[in-house]
Amino acid sequence: MDIRSLRYAVTLAEELHFGRAAARHYIAAQAFGRRIQQLERELGTRLFARTSRRVALTPAGERFVVRARAALAQVDGLATVADRPPADPQVLRVGVLGFGLADRWPGVRALLAQWHPALRLDHVETDWDGQYDLVRSGAVDVAVVHDIGPVDGLRLDRVLDTGRWAVVPAGSPLAGAARLTEADVGDAQWVRLVGRHPGLADWAGPAGSSGSTSTVVRSPAAVPAAVATSGQLGVHGEPARRFFPHPGVRYVPLAGPAALVSVASREGDERPAVRAFREAARAVVVATESIIGAGAVPRDRNRNGE
Repeated sequence: MDIRSLRYAVTLAEELHFGRAAARHYIAAQAFGRRIQQLERELGTRLFARTSRRVALTPAGERFVVRARAALAQVDGLATVADRPPADPQVLRVGVLGFGLADRWPGVRALLAQWHPALRLDHVETDWDGQYDLVRSGAVDVAVVHDIGPVDGLRLDRVLDTGRWAVVPAGSPLAGAARLTEADVGDAQWVRLVGRHPGLADWAGPAGSSGSTSTVVRSPAAVPAAVATSGQLGVHGEPARRFFPHPGVRYVPLAGPAALVSVASREGDERPAVRAFREAARAVVVATESIIGAGAVPRDRNRNGE
């Protein structure tokens, strides 16, 4: 029995679904299931009752999970007494994916300057594979992330919906389409987005399960150039039209799940600067959408990509 097995059992108790629980730990469902089975063998009792349709805690599992949570709370609390330099309260390290607040950044900075005049933002570039891990590890205090699903230990505050857009080579017959569905592009070759969280492939659709000859990209900023040079299709959020313009591509609304943006921070982190960043991001987006609703500026937000 080890700490990781305890975490797996607690997560499964929360999700009651092997696939979703495994995704929160970035591992395959089969490997996750083997760890649970190994834990049950070590304990000599079943913690979870499984059928083809559902997973449920057994009475022994309910008792075990209560104690596992208590043990994990003690282990996690050890970090507070570790001998490490204290964080500078006047510096907020912000992970930036290039898939986030777009033109809302000036408003966020202005609010933070108003609320915390001495606070300095240090921006740390990240990619799809590392956007959550930078926050979990403490390498950054908060991150503006492409929200592709929950991760253990993180709080995700939803702030923006930027739709879902295909990035199409300028010379493609699809470049002039008003809107595309996955059926329209089902046979196309796609630039493949790389990240461990299975939610990325779910959002990307055909771009998440492309073939062996696909061009591979690890960050949103690389998608337009990859499309232009490879002739393959890509997928992005709407602000890419303005923030990643490229003469070799066109952006076309694509049906499917929207690109959601959240502020990620560690669970329980209520430091004033972290709380202020979450509140500023949300306040600026709400204010902008109020203006959008009045028809004063172009609309970014559209769940159906229309």
